[in-house]
Amino acid sequence: MKTLSSTPTTHFPQPDLSIAPAPAEQRGLARDEVRLLVATPAGITHARFRDLPDQLVPGDLVVVNNSATVAGEIDARMDAGGRAGTKIVLHVAGQLDDGGWVVELRTWPDASAAILGAEPDVHLEIGDLTLTLLAPYPGEGSTPTGHGNRLWRATVDGNLRRALDEGGRPIAYGYLDRRYPLSAYQSVFATVPGSAEMPSAGRPFSQAVITRLVAAGVSIAPVTLHTGVSSQEAGEAPQTEWFEVPSWSAALLNATRAAGGRVIAVGTTVTRALESAVGADGSVHEARGWTDRVVSPQDPARVVDGLITGWHDPQASHLLLVESVAGSELTQAAYDAAVAQGYLWHEFGDSALLLRGASQSTLSGCDLGHRA
Repeated sequence: MKTLSSTPTTHFPQPDLSIAPAPAEQRGLARDEVRLLVATPAGITHARFRDLPDQLVPGDLVVVNNSATVAGEIDARMDAGGRAGTKIVLHVAGQLDDGGWVVELRTWPDASAAILGAEPDVHLEIGDLTLTLLAPYPGEGSTPTGHGNRLWRATVDGNLRRALDEGGRPIAYGYLDRRYPLSAYQSVFATVPGSAEMPSAGRPFSQAVITRLVAAGVSIAPVTLHTGVSSQEAGEAPQTEWFEVPSWSAALLNATRAAGGRVIAVGTTVTRALESAVGADGSVHEARGWTDRVVSPQDPARVVDGLITGWHDPQASHLLLVESVAGSELTQAAYDAAVAQGYLWHEFGDSALLLRGASQSTLSGCDLGHRA
C-alpha cells in the first residue's frame, strides 16, 4: 500500500455543517453562481464563479478534464463467513488492463463507511453476476493504519459495466439530501466516459463563462484523467488512475509558458495528469497510461501556476497537491477564509482560484485578510 511520505500543513476544523447537500441548481442557483474564493499573494477576495474571467488575463491557459462520470455504485449481496445475503453498497473504481476490476465495499444503504473486514474469495452477487474478491489493491494493508483493506482487485463472471450502466447510479455518500441523476455529475467538458467520481472542479463552468474566457484571450485545452473513488482515509495516497495528455494540449501549454503566460489547472485531476507528462527537459509531452504520481511540496508541481478547485477534507492527500501549487501559507489563508465565510464543501460545493505569484518569503509580508 502506498502511503504519503508527508502530511498537509494546512489545518482547519472539519466543516460538518458546511457541506453542499445538493447541486447548485437544486439550491436555486445556476452552476456558475456558486461562490468563488480568489487567493493570491496580494490577498483574498470573494466572488461568484461566473466572475472567473475577471480574475485571469490574456495569455493565460485554462486546462480542463474532459472525463465524463459513469455509474460507479450498485447494491450487492455479500457471502461472508458462511452468511449469504448481507446487503452492501459496491463502489467500482474502474477496470484494469487485465480485465479485472478495482472495487470498494461500503455499508448499506448510504455508503457512509468502508467495510474493511473482507477476505480473498468472498463472493458478491450483483443481479445475475458474481464478483469474486482476489486480493487487496494495490497490496495487503490497503489502509494507512494497516487494519483491513479498503480496495480490492476482483473478477466478474459477466459484464459489470453493462450492469452498472443499466442498474447502477453515481457514487454518492450520506451527506447528500437525496439521490441525483448521472447528468448532475457531468461538467460541460465531459465527453470521454470513465470517471468513477465526478471531476468536480469543472462543474461550475458554463457556456457563458467559457465564451467570456475565450473572448478575453484566455485559451482552454483538454486533458483526460479518469478518477477512481475519492474516499481515501487520512494519510492514504490517491490510487493509480488512467490519464491522457494529447499532443495539441501539450504544445499549447508549452507555448503558453514560453510566452510568459500562466497555466491554470481545473482541479487536482488536471494537475496530476499534466505533472505526469512532464519530461526531463521540463516540458509537457504527449502521454497516456496509468499514473501513480503524487504531487506534493516534496515532489512539487513543475508546470502548473494556478489551481481552480473545490474544498478538500482535513489531511486529504489532495491538500498536499494544493500546497504544492499555491504554497502552504496561501493555502492555509484560503482555508481559514473559507471556513470563516461558510463556503460549502464536496462535489456540489463552492470553488477556489489559487494563484501563486510570489516567493514564500515575500508572501509572509502580504495582506492575507478577507476582502469582500
